Amino acid sequence: DMDGYEVCRQLKADERTKDIPIIFISALDDIFNKVKAFKLGAVDYITKPFNEAEVYNRVQTHLSLQTMVREIQAKNKLLERQNQELDAYSHIVAHDLKTPIGTIIGYTIMLKDVLEDLQNDYMQTCIDGISVSSFRMNRIIDELLLLAKIRQEEVRLQTIDMNQVLTRVLQSLEFTIQRYDGEISLPTSWHPAKGYAPWIEEVWVNYITNGLKYGGQPPHLQLGSSQLKNGMLSFWIRDNGDGLTREEQTVLFDEFTQLNSLHFSGHGLGLSIVKRIIIKLDGQVGVESNGIKGEGSLFYFTLPAAENGAS
Repeated sequence: DMDGYEVCRQLKADERTKDIPIIFISALDDIFNKVKAFKLGAVDYITKPFNEAEVYNRVQTHLSLQTMVREIQAKNKLLERQNQELDAYSHIVAHDLKTPIGTIIGYTIMLKDVLEDLQNDYMQTCIDGISVSSFRMNRIIDELLLLAKIRQEEVRLQTIDMNQVLTRVLQSLEFTIQRYDGEISLPTSWHPAKGYAPWIEEVWVNYITNGLKYGGQPPHLQLGSSQLKNGMLSFWIRDNGDGLTREEQTVLFDEFTQLNSLHFSGHGLGLSIVKRIIIKLDGQVGVESNGIKGEGSLFYFTLPAAENGAS
């Protein structure tokens, strides 16, 4: 009980079929009918009698055009998402840099104005404040540069020497470990995994830094690895802090487009980058915690196993 126009109208009104290209084939060749078809959403209009090869070629052309449109739409969505992320990240970087910059400026002015009257202990406090703030600023800039690399670079997974990775990580965090009076326990051996060492170093830096900041007082951190049944390996760090509720756990690794959850307990920004790194290395990230004070939390990431044995 429907003509071609009504079929076209209903297809275009349905969310599931509205993007399907519609070609009219009709003996009606006057301008009125052609315009009506195009107004209803048709992409082409062929009059009878028609040539089979011509119809075939027109179908192929519109299928190719539809494929191109979908590719462009997908790229536009990706570009829009990346722009949103960069915009959000720029706000976060600006916010995070303001505090340490203000500290540096304040202490510097104070030292300049009253240097001769300051006692050695207070002077050391000022210098420590400048040092810590400078380190935070440098860390934020490093994360920004790392984010750009993760987006642009394609890396080849190689077997990682996790002992060497942790040696470099602990050397870079020596000042932070001393500051929090942290104790870190390492396993005697590691399961060999495939990954990209510079990025894995960044993952451990974030996990260990968070463990030092939000673990117990003083923080005791235990690192290790486990073999999973699916051929993957789990690398983890357990702290002795207050633990996390289920609600808190759900936002820790959120993408940084969600500004409100980014600075939850101070974890967010680094962990969102950790998630992006591990996903690009074919793994997953997560946290396990009962939310009980003193029992702490276990943060983990997975990587493909390299081979049997340990390193």
